[in-house]
Amino acid sequence: MLTEITAVLNQMQPITLEEMKNIRLMDRIDSKFVAPVALLPQLLEAMRLYFSVQINNEKRIAPYTTQYLDTPEREMFVMHQNGKLNRQKIRIRSYVDSAVSFLEVKNKNNKGRTKKIRIPISQSHIDTVRELNENMAFLDKHSVFEAFNLEPSLANSFDRITLVNNRKTERITMDLNLSFYNYRTGKEKTLDKIMILELKQDGWQHSDFRDILLKLRIKQIPFSKYCMGLMFTDSQIKYNRFKGRTTMLNKLLTKRNNIK
Repeated sequence: MLTEITAVLNQMQPITLEEMKNIRLMDRIDSKFVAPVALLPQLLEAMRLYFSVQINNEKRIAPYTTQYLDTPEREMFVMHQNGKLNRQKIRIRSYVDSAVSFLEVKNKNNKGRTKKIRIPISQSHIDTVRELNENMAFLDKHSVFEAFNLEPSLANSFDRITLVNNRKTERITMDLNLSFYNYRTGKEKTLDKIMILELKQDGWQHSDFRDILLKLRIKQIPFSKYCMGLMFTDSQIKYNRFKGRTTMLNKLLTKRNNIK
């Protein structure tokens, strides 16, 4: 299937990282979708004439890693599990090919908007929060949690395809080969038969991407990589609010049309 994906991506208009700077959408509305990865060649073919694909060093698929920080009580997960509309996540996001990492504070408000604040750092992963040194001041300024009380909670890795529509009004990310590692339990989980699709827009408006998803019967499903990763790797954690999503994911993971 990788050959099919690469063939379609090579036919799409490329857009460079420099050109994408004006479409970063750090303050935005996010919509997420989950589908069998087997649908990806068909989805990309439907998007081919209407979207450009981001390239970096001539590559159209980029590896990412993330390390999430949380309190020992996993308060950031609990906020999400309890349905808090105003919530926060803290992470180190690394772009593997570029060897660039950012310390990020990601806020979701009760209007459905996501605002991300970040600074570049030298570490892609830490063992303790104190390794952030002077960058702990960034967390003290922008986080609602005490920086010294944070610890590594979950790590993930995935491959990402990033696209932008020709009208430059929306950005799409497609995450594949998602895997998790839980620092507390030592457990790992791989989700290589599904893809996480995310539509990023400045506001609620017509979406070219939604039109294509509707034709392919791909439905919007909320998906937090952090929350789902904890659920799959910690049997002791409470996740009542996410049970419906877990059932849906398990169905997608066992679909016969998924690529082995």
